[in-house]
Amino acid sequence: MAEIEYFYAPHSVFAYLGATRLAEIAQATGRKIVHRPVTLNEVVEVHHVQGFKGRSKAHYPYFFGREIERWGEYRDVPFKGGVPSNHANDTSLASRILIAATQQDQGADKLAHAMMQAHWRDHGDLADQTMLEGLIDAVGMDADAVVSAAKSPETEAVLKANTAEAIERSFFGSPTYVVDGDVFYGQDRLEMVERAIEKPFARVWT
Repeated sequence: MAEIEYFYAPHSVFAYLGATRLAEIAQATGRKIVHRPVTLNEVVEVHHVQGFKGRSKAHYPYFFGREIERWGEYRDVPFKGGVPSNHANDTSLASRILIAATQQDQGADKLAHAMMQAHWRDHGDLADQTMLEGLIDAVGMDADAVVSAAKSPETEAVLKANTAEAIERSFFGSPTYVVDGDVFYGQDRLEMVERAIEKPFARVWT
């Protein structure tokens, strides 16, 4: 089956904004979403993009305020409002759970959306193993098996490899989609992702 490579972080608001639309595109076009969670801060900072902590006070109300409001309304995505107080917590376990779910072919699409929605709509803590286990159970997966696999050295190595690959391929952040080698950064490019599947653009950017 043809694929859409999906590089993202589970706490990424813009990945959340595009998650439902991405799933719609994949279903309509017969593409499989290949989940490639990354450690976002490493990807952002290595390319000398302004790190999240270094951005100006003026940046946050627009980027994490007005942009979220507009896109949330446009894509009909629910938000509780504001950046969750636990947003800076470690999300590596959540990322590794998504990798384990992908490896076990147990519905990473639904689980990724459930994580993002829990974080942004309900301000859930993606570092909370108990909450994550509840989400796994809620989408019909075996929480014990998935969490056990997520904590293995092999899954940790995949997360590191995903992050290294995103850096090597000069991806700028989350979400980044790859269609037949063509790279699209940002959920606001999803309509272009759909177009690329139906009719590839004249030149592939790599």
